[in-house]
Amino acid sequence: MAKFEGVKWAPRQMRYLLPDKQFDILESDSKVFAVSRSVFYASCLCFEGIRFFCKKSPAGALEVHFLNWHKNLERLRRGISFNLSKTQADLVPSVEELESILIHQYFRDPAIRAFLENMADQGLQGYLRPFTVDEEQSMGVTFPGQPAVRAIFCSYDNYLGEPFTGVVIPHLVRAVGLNGTGWLKLGINYMISLKALEAAKEVDPLAAAALFLDDQTHRPLADRHITEWDSSCCLFGLRDGTVIKIPESELILPSVTIQGMVTILREMGVKVEERHVTYGELVRWVQAKELVVAASIGTAGIMNRCQRLVCVDEKNAVAATHIVDTEHPLYRQLAEAKATYWNIYKEKAKLPAGMNLFKYSL
Repeated sequence: MAKFEGVKWAPRQMRYLLPDKQFDILESDSKVFAVSRSVFYASCLCFEGIRFFCKKSPAGALEVHFLNWHKNLERLRRGISFNLSKTQADLVPSVEELESILIHQYFRDPAIRAFLENMADQGLQGYLRPFTVDEEQSMGVTFPGQPAVRAIFCSYDNYLGEPFTGVVIPHLVRAVGLNGTGWLKLGINYMISLKALEAAKEVDPLAAAALFLDDQTHRPLADRHITEWDSSCCLFGLRDGTVIKIPESELILPSVTIQGMVTILREMGVKVEERHVTYGELVRWVQAKELVVAASIGTAGIMNRCQRLVCVDEKNAVAATHIVDTEHPLYRQLAEAKATYWNIYKEKAKLPAGMNLFKYSL
């Protein structure tokens, strides 16, 4: 599973108690109760990852920029709602409420201004991590008594990176569609991701990512659908110049980044199709050298191209191995789309239709 490199944490985190709508600034290493439902049962434990950029305006004012981040906040709301009972539905904050506490209270706190100014001076990437916990000291198997949103952010240098090796893992299922957990950022999904990466390393010790199939384990392996990487969505680039995006479903985390990347690719003139891909089809692409590149798309890394993708059979033996074609135009076009995506944050690239850049003066 991908890792962050060069992380530096902000000096404070925030807490927002949902029942009382109480906002607090805490130390960056502030803890939660060791005896809590969040720790013992992962109750009230969801999170979000949001990329941002700091800059100084021509007048010297500090600004933070977010791209399409209301979609991140809406996804966070869905995660919060999943962790609460129906009688607690009125506790779920609106997108506007989340925006207000994160920007107008947390990001404007004087204790973190120097950190943000340093990020702006160095042009560093920022990653905001809101998450939920139950602030009540209890280990009962019930809905949370004191649900809260906490948040902290960091600057970082890199995430996953290139080149990387991926392995298809058909015998583990990241989420079950019937439960409605696959489209949420929940802790249990990522534990399965870690298990999958462990299994991937048994096939190839250099594996840095695992590619999941759907939850239809009763079907023949070749008929099952590709879903997503262990911690990101995927795009497939084919020799005819087409890029395939897997449709969103209850098994796939709706990626804000992939929506933006697809928009940019289309504006570049790249043909993008959104459709299901069976595992049998992927294997045939690899065997016929029709697959040019498989890419990992996610918030932190934006896009990274897979150097080597290993496909396995029913017995977990290697069935086919894909090696990226660095000479094909799609390989370069994906890198250009990634650079454009990040440059939009910096206001160095045109904002494509349908995308929104949120700018806040601090």
